Amino acid sequence: MPASEASAEDIAARLSAAGLTPRLEQHAQLASIEAEVPESLSAESWREALEAVAEADRFGLLANSLNGRTLWAAVRRAAPATGDVRGPGHQR
Repeated sequence: MPASEASAEDIAARLSAAGLTPRLEQHAQLASIEAEVPESLSAESWREALEAVAEADRFGLLANSLNGRTLWAAVRRAAPATGDVRGPGHQR
């Protein structure tokens, strides 16, 4: 299992342990984790959730009056190894 996939699964597991229900999706460039945050979440669970998403490459909180609060995190996949990473048009 790639390290990025393991990291995303670890974050999801930690969010679950904090009392949230995470959704983990694998994409071409990254793995994304989202979890709805209930109003009743304790301060301790908030701390655990924030410590979990802090391990991601990017994370944030979406909050609005229509959909409530969604905590999200993204873990980038490792770039594939290649002999020339300068891209098309710059090859020898």
